[in-house]
Amino acid sequence: MATWSNLNLQDSASPLMEQLTFFHDHTLLILIMITVLVGYLMNTLFFNKFTNRLLLEGQTIEIIWTILPAITLVFIALPSLRLLYLLDEICDPSITLKTMGHQWYWSYEYSDFTNLEFDSYMIPYNEMSISGFRLLDVDNRIMLPMLSQIRILVTAADVLHSWALPSLGVKIDATPGRLNQTSFFINRPGLYYGQCSEICGANHSFMPIVVESIPTKTFINWIKKMNLA
Repeated sequence: MATWSNLNLQDSASPLMEQLTFFHDHTLLILIMITVLVGYLMNTLFFNKFTNRLLLEGQTIEIIWTILPAITLVFIALPSLRLLYLLDEICDPSITLKTMGHQWYWSYEYSDFTNLEFDSYMIPYNEMSISGFRLLDVDNRIMLPMLSQIRILVTAADVLHSWALPSLGVKIDATPGRLNQTSFFINRPGLYYGQCSEICGANHSFMPIVVESIPTKTFINWIKKMNLA
């Protein structure tokens, strides 16, 4: 999860987030190279008394600084397009989770095994345990099995919301009257925190999301327990 003074991305817990992190580092390296090159040229123009006339006017240098940005954009565009297609790919899911955004909480439904439904509200600070995370913990967590392909169907009951989990590389709009879907694969157990990423109203920041990734056997036992409750 995110921590104070952390300038990096959250640790990835899914293959897609790993690819997004690699793309971020790849693009950042290109930006650093561009910044160093442009800074060197500006320093040369500002402080060199005998400025090379080819930098001011010349067919050759104009061709070079037209071709170089085009090549640079190709190196950014190709991995970006690959990632966009990977993010839109919906593989054969093991589980489908239905999510609906409300003002201001989330409701979830597991319809593959049973009609298991519950609402997920943020725990108020005065009711939170000493080990809880302020503004992030919820009363009912989403339980999902690790090492399984998960499909999530997202919509909203009132206004625009956005279901976002940074460590899983997931961010999908919840739009009233429209059903959006995406998929992800959790490759390790743990607790993963997110929040509504749409300015949906005065209390939009109080719509946290908590996913608990557990082994498949534990998930099946949890489903059985919830059915008996």
